[in-house]
Amino acid sequence: MRAWQYSTATGGLEKNLVLNESGPLPALSPRLGDAELLIQVLSASINPADYKVPELGAVTRLVIRTPATPGMDFCGRVVQTTRTVDDFAIGDLVFGRIDAQQHGTCAEYIVAPTRACAHLPDGVSVDEAAAVGVAGMTEYHAIVPNVKSGDKVFINGGSGGTGTFGIQIAKARGCHVTVTCSPAKADLCRSLGADEIIDYTSTDVCQALKAKGQVFSLVVDNVGSPEGLYKAADDYLLPHGKFVQVGAPVSLNAAKSVMTRMLVPSFLGGGKRKYEIYNIKHGSEDLKQLGQWIAEKRVRVVIEETFEMEDLPKAFEKLKTGKNAGKLVIHIGK
Repeated sequence: MRAWQYSTATGGLEKNLVLNESGPLPALSPRLGDAELLIQVLSASINPADYKVPELGAVTRLVIRTPATPGMDFCGRVVQTTRTVDDFAIGDLVFGRIDAQQHGTCAEYIVAPTRACAHLPDGVSVDEAAAVGVAGMTEYHAIVPNVKSGDKVFINGGSGGTGTFGIQIAKARGCHVTVTCSPAKADLCRSLGADEIIDYTSTDVCQALKAKGQVFSLVVDNVGSPEGLYKAADDYLLPHGKFVQVGAPVSLNAAKSVMTRMLVPSFLGGGKRKYEIYNIKHGSEDLKQLGQWIAEKRVRVVIEETFEMEDLPKAFEKLKTGKNAGKLVIHIGK
């Protein structure tokens, strides 16, 4: 099978990708009881973690064997199942995400556990479904369990792949939504349902939030900036509210900042509000709910650009600019 692979990411993943025209086909688990699908990938989508993880270097090589293929998001066709699978059949169109591993979704075939998949709903395109896995599930799990109708939600980073889902998921739950974005992306965020927009290019975000008082039930930080956003949450987040960290730079300083937020108590200068680092998890029922909302037009999948498989390095170059409005989708198969 054709598969993009890397053996190192030194100097940037996009500079080290090689298209292998005869890569090894991933195999279904031989263990009795494992419920897995062999899937022909039709479209995939890439996320910042797809290059940040390989670029960790030696740390990555401890958990992912190389040569490895990047990619976690997919939509494709089932071509084989393990014996214990009864809710998916050969020929079914499915979508979802897999964990970062050696055989990622920027290849013609993948193996995915059934708990990571859902059937493609009628009225949802392959490209739309391919963009849901990481970004859609991240925002769904960060928002849905933590809010009720009428709550106010602040989303730091409203126009990227995660933020565009976050705005709409919060609105689907009946929330009032405030987001940060640049002036160029403001119309997009409003079209998705954002009630208030803070222009981070000309406004001190922390001061703007403090001026509103303790009104927010939830903060979803998709960016990891500005500095002090969590500490300032004492003044704009309700006492029972939660600060969920989704995105952050990969650096030693960023890691220290996270550890400080998690471990330093308020009486020693830490924040008073509940702080949580989001860890993505599987959930086929949650995928089904997102698929249903998309089919019902309650959630729109924002795709900025599509690429052919041969142009994957260019897609990563664009992703790494951090200026994308929505998702980047890669056409893998037909």
